[in-house]
This record gives sequence, structure tokens and C-alpha cells, in this order.
Amino acid sequence: MKIREERASQNSVPSNGTLARRRVDPNAEIRTDGAPRGTGAYSQAIRAGDLVFISGQGPLDPETLEVRGATIEEQTEHTLRNLAAVAAAAGGGLADVVKVSAFLSSIDLFPAFNATYERIFATEPRPARTTTGAELRDILVEIDAVLYLPNG
Repeated sequence: MKIREERASQNSVPSNGTLARRRVDPNAEIRTDGAPRGTGAYSQAIRAGDLVFISGQGPLDPETLEVRGATIEEQTEHTLRNLAAVAAAAGGGLADVVKVSAFLSSIDLFPAFNATYERIFATEPRPARTTTGAELRDILVEIDAVLYLPNG
């Protein structure tokens, strides 16, 4: 019973609205100027053991935050470049990606998105992937990823 009580207190939001105790090492955050920084309350990436979780990247210029590319093909390529920049900051690359979630402004864009994705992730086996249509603001694609980067 004590374990359940401890877990409940660890997972509940304190009355002041902030989390008092973190389970993730503060040094686990990965940052780079080579990819756009989010404007929300999240990290570009977090390392948890041998895994690196990269937040959703879009086709934004890292310096100006302007959308790069007009077509799904161009935006997919820019998005994957941003993803690669965060992966590099973590000590890896796109070859270390094991899982991808891709969000398209319209699922009708899938064939063109997939052709670009397949060209960039050309080596088998490709990462596991989920692709879905989503309401995106001013962009055609957003992609997040999980990397496997063993510590030793």
C-alpha cells in the first residue's frame, strides 16, 4: 500500500502547480542551435538511459523560425534535417532512429511524404513508424523520433 501512496504523490500535481520532484536527470536534456527551439514548455530532446526522445520537429529555419519549403517533399526534407541536428547533438544520427511518429496536415500528402522519407531513410531496416493526419498550424509535416544510443 505504501508504494501506491508514494506513486500517487509523485504523479500528482502539487497545489502550487509545479512538479516538486523530477525523475529525469536535469543533465539529460539535449539542446542545439542547429534545430528550432520550441516555444512551449518542452525540451528539444531528453535522454533516458539508452533512448533519446526527440520532440516534434517541423520545417522551420533554426534562426528565423520561418517555414522552409512550399511542398510536402521540401518540408519533409527540412524537417528531417532538423531532426538530424538534434540527433547529432545527442551523439547520434538518423541511422540510430528506431521509432518515428509523423503528422501530416492532410493524409492525402502521404504518397509524396513517403517518397521523400524513403529516400532519406534508405537503409533497411527502416525505423518503426506511425503516420497520421493532424491539424498543423502553417506547416505540412511534423516528425518526432526515438533514438537508440547505448551509453557504453
